[in-house]
Amino acid sequence: MFKYQQLLAFSIAAVGLCARLVDGQIMGPTDTMTISNINANPDGLVGVGRSVIGVNGQHPAPLIKANKGDNFNINVVNDLSDSTMLRQTSVHWHGVFQHGSAWADGPEGVTQCPISQFGQAFRYTFSAGQETGTYWYHSHFGTQYCDGLRGPIVIYDDNDPHRALYEVDDENTVITLADWYHVPAPTLGNGPALSNSTLINGKGRLPNGPASDIAIVNVQEGRKYRMRLISMSCDPDYTFSIDGHDLTIIEADGQLTEQHTVQQLRIFAGQRYSFVLHANNVPGNYWIRAKPNLGFGQLTQFDEGGVNSAILRYAGVDPVNPTSQRHSSPTILRESDLRALVNPVAPGGEIEQIPISFGFSGGAWRINGAAWGHPESPVMVQVMSGRPPSEILPEGAIRILPKDKTIELVISGSSGGGPHPFHMHGHAFSVVKSADSSVSNAANPVRRDVVSTGLTGNTTIIRFRTDNPGPWFFHCHIEFHLTGGLGMVFLEAPEDIPLRPPPTPWGELCPTYSQLPAEATSISTVRTVPTVAPV
Repeated sequence: MFKYQQLLAFSIAAVGLCARLVDGQIMGPTDTMTISNINANPDGLVGVGRSVIGVNGQHPAPLIKANKGDNFNINVVNDLSDSTMLRQTSVHWHGVFQHGSAWADGPEGVTQCPISQFGQAFRYTFSAGQETGTYWYHSHFGTQYCDGLRGPIVIYDDNDPHRALYEVDDENTVITLADWYHVPAPTLGNGPALSNSTLINGKGRLPNGPASDIAIVNVQEGRKYRMRLISMSCDPDYTFSIDGHDLTIIEADGQLTEQHTVQQLRIFAGQRYSFVLHANNVPGNYWIRAKPNLGFGQLTQFDEGGVNSAILRYAGVDPVNPTSQRHSSPTILRESDLRALVNPVAPGGEIEQIPISFGFSGGAWRINGAAWGHPESPVMVQVMSGRPPSEILPEGAIRILPKDKTIELVISGSSGGGPHPFHMHGHAFSVVKSADSSVSNAANPVRRDVVSTGLTGNTTIIRFRTDNPGPWFFHCHIEFHLTGGLGMVFLEAPEDIPLRPPPTPWGELCPTYSQLPAEATSISTVRTVPTVAPV
């Protein structure tokens, strides 16, 4: 069996055996997610593509659409076979709090062992409760999502308080941003990783490369659209704008905000925004721009030829490249200007304050002096086995939190590899003080689940309430920093975690993984230039 799988992996890499991409596929909250290796060429690299990770035979991965109150029941089947990439997997449902289902959160080493290859399946079942908004799913196993296992989730609300502001909100108004690399992610180390291209809705162009397809966002004159912008980046942040149009923000990371209109915003890895776009300009073609803060060669610049770009196209106009110009003096989003719309006051009462600082030493990234190192047994497995909370490993990277308390993290910025976008699992938090502001605001600060922690001299303050027992990962969403140690776990109300036990198959993940042969978990020598044929 193992020899057959190795032969299949070699065939994919060497002769371009591939699955056909399925355009326009959409998943529901009850569905099967089959993860396998396919070939793709999303930025038109001349003459070649590369083996990537597809979901249900598709790259980019499909949208998951759900409605408020839906229960999720997604069976993840691991058919990965390419030995130049990670072949085990796990899936995180980014921004979904997992109340009562911490075992389904997805990060390998924290809430589960990975799902092994050779067709092993694992069913994630959880309720999104009353959560609505813009989310995404991605692998939480090493840097695996950089090779393609990442896709959008939208949970719609028929009674959205902002519903009167827009007329259209569907799969065609989701805009994803991603970095793309011409080599498999395991070759990229711990960063900084320089991407070859920027993908918008899975399509991009190379600097000085061919005029490959780029994404088109279609609108009709006079109509108002809820655009859902998702950064699925592994490393860079993006400066985003649409020529000739305002962006009226109404949501950040699944949390509604008061209306706030800008022309340009900076979006970090893992963050999401909904904005209302009124198609009220002269009908034509307009550049949608997403400039990364780092990348190979000329990638950090626009060349007016479609690099770092997509097209906003009005109905009835010629399908040509835009000649539109950037906003000359744009109103730029400051996070501190956003205000929560619902229950806006930050958690208060007695506050437990925890200082957070970052560093790099001994070849590892560190939080408060400790580096995250994947424990031999995932944190939740240790909890369920009865290990005392004070003895949970890895030592120094676990912080125990009591239940029903207000926690305030005071985070010192770092210029080393920063600004770091930090994500908290299990909670949205109130950003009492943004890194870009000198003013604190506990009355109505924005709530979100990823925050930029700024640079040296900046301080970010966030608050949340410990009302969700579980081992919750708190980590940099630059994947190469996380694999290098920049993460920790808040072990929240550990005495209550066993009250919601995982299903029996969860307990089978670790034994199956531990029995894999060495060749099943090793990475093959990787080509520096792709040699497989494009789709």
